[in-house]
Amino acid sequence: MAISFKVNGRAVDVNAPPDTPLLWVLREELKLPGTKFGCGVGQCGACMVHVDGDRTFSCQAPVAAVAHRSVTTIEGLSAHSDHPVQKAWLAERVPQCGYCQSGQIMSAAALLKDHPHPTRAQIVEYMSTNICRCGTYPRIVRAIERAARES
Repeated sequence: MAISFKVNGRAVDVNAPPDTPLLWVLREELKLPGTKFGCGVGQCGACMVHVDGDRTFSCQAPVAAVAHRSVTTIEGLSAHSDHPVQKAWLAERVPQCGYCQSGQIMSAAALLKDHPHPTRAQIVEYMSTNICRCGTYPRIVRAIERAARES
């Protein structure tokens, strides 16, 4: 079954069963490996993308749910890795192993879109959907605070 949607501003048609997780379509069919597989049950946030601007666990979203919608992955967040969150991530030296970072960045970008100047408590609450096994949470919070200040 052909399913049409946009990914990072580009129209795509994919032939996949409608219940195929969006994550696998992005990674395997569309060759966008930045979105990571973590837990597969929507509890770690490694697979976070934006669907029509809202953050979405791509491991839980069937590809049929994004038909005629717009999906943004980490590869499409900015053309030259110059989104304020990406710049702050580097400035605060957030990544350690790096595996969760694309999902963390996608959540942080969604937070700042909805709340341009969040409090520390809002940041911690919003980012609780994303797990970092390396424990870089203090750097993640600092990076989001920096991105909010510098945006």
